[in-house]
Amino acid sequence: MKKRFSLSIATVLVVTTMMSASAQTTITNDSVIVLNLDKALTIALSESPTIKIADIEVQKKDYSKRETIAGLLPKIDASASYQRAIKKQRMYMSGKAFDMGAMMGEYLGPLYDALGVPFPETGGSDDSSSANEGFEVGLDNTYSMGFSASLPIIAPQLWKSVEITSLDIQTSLEAARSSRLSLINEVQKAYYNVLLCQDSYNVLRDQYDNAKLNAETYANQYKQGTASEYDVLRSDVAVRNIEPTLLQAENAVKLSKLQLKVLMGIDETINIVINDYLQNYEKDMYDVTLSINRSLDNNTDLRQLDLQTKMLQKSATLQKFAYIPTLAAQFNYNWISMSDGGIFDNFRFNPYSTVAVALNIPIFSGGSRYYKVKQAQANVAQMGFQRENLIRALDMQVEAQLDAITKSIKQINSNKLGVQQAEKAYAIMQKSFEIGSATFVSLNDAELALTHARLAYSQAIYDFLVGVSDVKKILGTTDISKYEPQDDNNK
Repeated sequence: MKKRFSLSIATVLVVTTMMSASAQTTITNDSVIVLNLDKALTIALSESPTIKIADIEVQKKDYSKRETIAGLLPKIDASASYQRAIKKQRMYMSGKAFDMGAMMGEYLGPLYDALGVPFPETGGSDDSSSANEGFEVGLDNTYSMGFSASLPIIAPQLWKSVEITSLDIQTSLEAARSSRLSLINEVQKAYYNVLLCQDSYNVLRDQYDNAKLNAETYANQYKQGTASEYDVLRSDVAVRNIEPTLLQAENAVKLSKLQLKVLMGIDETINIVINDYLQNYEKDMYDVTLSINRSLDNNTDLRQLDLQTKMLQKSATLQKFAYIPTLAAQFNYNWISMSDGGIFDNFRFNPYSTVAVALNIPIFSGGSRYYKVKQAQANVAQMGFQRENLIRALDMQVEAQLDAITKSIKQINSNKLGVQQAEKAYAIMQKSFEIGSATFVSLNDAELALTHARLAYSQAIYDFLVGVSDVKKILGTTDISKYEPQDDNNK
């Protein structure tokens, strides 16, 4: 019996010490907070950094969608430039088209012939200065500035990208919902763990008080000569043996509260008081069990997978739209000035503008567009198989949790009866011990049996509550709005 008692205490301590997280300080107004489960969940959803990170991620996706939509609007840019010619370009001209003598002979030759006057000889193009030396082109200073605007008229891929970003936002919202469901599940289990540790501490404290009472009884009997010194020493040793376990249980309560404060996102220096007991949840266990709906429609993992599948389907359509021509309008309005001399001399700005329509028709790309479509279609097929595996895994998890809940209910009923019997047996043994008809060993065995029965009873209720919390997380049926703060600006 003593060995089973030690194992129960060890279980409580292991469950408590295995929990860990990092705290976030947000509440500093109150030094003491009286908590119940609903209040703990409300504070957690308001103060937890995990939820704030998820909400910021939703905002980021919204900004990404706005960025994509901005691609459908006109794009206007302004530009300005200055260019100084250090060495001007030199041009050379040759040929009959640039031979002035030949040109004059061609047009004036017939006139000279009619007058009977010989046409004067001129140098050919090969002897001209333009052919031999060339001439410089351009001016020293060139200024230009203006505005340009472009607008997509037909852009199928851009239109489809907007739809994909909308699905991306829905995926982020579902991920934020998943974070809330996970946090609610963790806070609930941490809260139940505090109740378990408190109940365990109370049971051990009752055992300690009973041991002290028995030790005092033996001391009084020893003074009266009805008990031996050995009995007195043994009862004192029993009290001292319980003290370390009681201290461990007290430390377990502190650690469990610290875990709960970490998950709630409040400072560890704030004291929390929980006037609640696991036994308070026993009366509703049948109604809670019968209300569980096994449908996976609200499972957050399945919903995220479906949204990702829709995104991949639209991505496949996006790749097909690469075959469609695109049309864009362009407009430019510029001013240009060219001058010789100083940088700020002789400004002569002249405006000019253009309007254009650009049509891009994809013809051949080496098959890259075709294989991109095939890759997108393969991704969609993969998601279909992943969905099948996920449904099987979720069905198995739900079935296992429901079996564990059913087992816990049976265990609660059995342990509750065991507690009643152990309490009755201990009361009989206590009376027998007081009148001297029972030994200390018999009383100690009855007390250990009662302690073990109470711990097992509390553990069974804890297992039931944890199982219900886990199955609700899997099914996604937790009513998050019930715990959402009314002034939450991040929703």
